Amino acid sequence: MEQKTNIFGKTLAEISEAIKAFEMKPFVAKQITQWLYQKHVISFDLMANISIANRQILENHFFIGRSQPVSVQESQDGTKKYLYQTNSGRFIEAAYIPEKTRSTLCVSSQVGCKMGCEFCATGKMKFHDQLTAGEIVNQLFSLPEVDKVTNIVYMGMGEPLDNWEAVKTSLEILTADWGYAMSPRRINVSSVGVIPNMIKFLDESDCHLAISMHSPFDEERITFMPAQKPYPISKIVETLKKYSWQGQRRVSFEYIVFEGINHSPAHVKAIARLLNGLRCRVNLIRFHAIPDTRFGTTSDLSINTFKEQLERKGILTTIRASRGQDIDAACGLLSTKKLMGS
Repeated sequence: MEQKTNIFGKTLAEISEAIKAFEMKPFVAKQITQWLYQKHVISFDLMANISIANRQILENHFFIGRSQPVSVQESQDGTKKYLYQTNSGRFIEAAYIPEKTRSTLCVSSQVGCKMGCEFCATGKMKFHDQLTAGEIVNQLFSLPEVDKVTNIVYMGMGEPLDNWEAVKTSLEILTADWGYAMSPRRINVSSVGVIPNMIKFLDESDCHLAISMHSPFDEERITFMPAQKPYPISKIVETLKKYSWQGQRRVSFEYIVFEGINHSPAHVKAIARLLNGLRCRVNLIRFHAIPDTRFGTTSDLSINTFKEQLERKGILTTIRASRGQDIDAACGLLSTKKLMGS
């Protein structure tokens, strides 16, 4: 018996190539993408403007690989953390974060992560699998709140630029006129700074970029971010300065404030020197403890003082609001518990 092919998560070009063998007209491929990514259908029978004969061919040779969340945790502040099971049987997370003027979906790109950041629950899981483009966009299309999402951030489990081909395909599906047609200015991809694929991302996508800094000092950053060795923060910033950031596209730096470690006046001066001449912003993040960590929870005084000192240096600085702290908020905690059977 012929094994069916998953059509969900394929681009217009990929679907066009896949149906060519069945002598379907080229316009059918665009009809399929519109049904999949704009009308969110989960059955070929519902693709009403495609002939019955072609629908039968699609049914015989393809399937729509969508999956629903297996569980959800809801915070008192409205944040919801959804757990999805992957094709390999493992688990990933997506966080839905509603706010007054927008609703953000935080998606995962890998099962676990290779980067090994000491402060990250996902890093402690180690790496297990790459997500397919279909598994990435499924986190949006199978979301109960899909019609409410205004922004998407690739800041969930995994390092997006370590899975660049699948992430690239997912971004095309999300932003193309034949796909979900979301503005790339509403999508932000976060990375530790995998330089070769960061360059590909900057050249091939118009979405925003967020770089995980957490320290401007090479010798300090490497103590809790092993990726600093192949991708030094100084080299990352040097690369970013070669691109123009004068338009609507943004680059930002994520900076988790670890109590008593990385928010001294020396850090302020070093950040100012490092980012001099680069149009960007710094997003400060309160650290909330995860199991088996040496880092202390951030005080309001520390993070607010740090913000004021950076602003005095002329650096646009924001403090990211903490969300979902009464549930397994940190990336990887929910799926790790599921993995461990707790």
